Amino acid sequence: MNIIIPMAGMGKRMRPHTLTIPKPLIPIAGKPIVQRLVEDIARVCPDKIDHIVFVTGHFGEEVEQKLIQAAEKVGATGHIRYQEEALGTAHAVYCGQEFLNGPTVIAFADTLFSADFKMNTQQEGIIWVKDVEDPSAFGVVTLDSEGYINGMVEKPSTFVSNLAIIGIYFVKNGNGLKSKIEHLLNNNLKTKGEFQLTDALESMRTEGARWSTGAVNEWLDCGNKDATVYTNQRILELNQSRENLISGKAEIIQSVIIEPCFIGPGVRIENSVVGPHVSIGANTTVLNSILKNSIVQEHSTIQDTLLQDSMVGNHASLRSEPCRYSLGDYSTHEG
Repeated sequence: MNIIIPMAGMGKRMRPHTLTIPKPLIPIAGKPIVQRLVEDIARVCPDKIDHIVFVTGHFGEEVEQKLIQAAEKVGATGHIRYQEEALGTAHAVYCGQEFLNGPTVIAFADTLFSADFKMNTQQEGIIWVKDVEDPSAFGVVTLDSEGYINGMVEKPSTFVSNLAIIGIYFVKNGNGLKSKIEHLLNNNLKTKGEFQLTDALESMRTEGARWSTGAVNEWLDCGNKDATVYTNQRILELNQSRENLISGKAEIIQSVIIEPCFIGPGVRIENSVVGPHVSIGANTTVLNSILKNSIVQEHSTIQDTLLQDSMVGNHASLRSEPCRYSLGDYSTHEG
C-alpha cells in the first residue's frame, strides 16, 4: 500500500501562519496536520503502508525532513516530489506517479477526519464523503440504487447531491488511475481551468470500475484560522483518552489547567488559567493570563492577557488587552 499526499498549495487563507511554514506542518494538539493525517490513515488501513509520497513546493530541507519523519513514524518510507505549478488535483497526484502502481490512498493534506471503521482494500475503490449543508464548494458524488457511485460533479452550480468528497480516496488499480490522468494531461482536458482528479476517477467508473463511498464520523477542515482553532478543539476532545497531551517536562506554577489541553515540553505556565481546548507548543511561557480555545506555537510568550479563539505563531510575544488574534511567527504585540 502506498499513500500520495499532495500539499504544494501556498495556504494563503492561513496567512500569516503560512508565511514561514507550509500549512500541513501547523500543529494541531501538538502534532503537525500532515502527521495526524498519516496516523489517521494508518489507523483505518489494514495493510502495511510501504511508501508515503509528499507532493510539495520547495519548502526547504528542514520541512522535508519533518515529512520523512512523519512517514517513518508509521513504518513507511517517505519520499518528496515537487509540483512546480498548480495545475489541479490530478496533476498533483501525477507528480508522485512512480508510486501510483497498485493499491494507493490519495489524501489531500488540509483535512483531518474521525472514523471508526477499517478500510476494505478488496474493493476497487473508495471515495470518502460527508453530508454537508452547502455542497456547491465541493466535489460531490451521486449514488445508484445499490449504493455505488454513479456520478461525480466538481463544485456543482445546481444541487445534485450533498455527499461532499472530503479529499481521501482509495484505488486498488493505481496503474489504471495513472493512465486516466495521463489522458487528461496529454489532451489538455481541464474542468474549471484545472486537471481534476474526479475526472480521472469518473473515466474509470464509466469503463466499469465500481466506486464505493466511505463515510466518516467527522470531517475537520484546516482552511483558515477559525476552522483550524475548531479542529484543534475537536482533536483534543477525540484524543484525550489515547494520547499523553500534557508533558511531564512542563512547569506549572500556581495555575489551573482545564482539560483537554496540549502542553508541550519546556512550557512554563505561572499564575494563569489555561483551557479548555488550548494547545501550547514547546518552550512557550504563559504569565498572568487566561487562555481559552487557542493554539500557541513554540518559543512564544503570552503575558497579562486574555486570549480566546486565537492562533499565535512561533517566537511571538503577546501582551495586551483581551482580544482575538491571528499572530504570526516572530511577531510582537503590546497594547
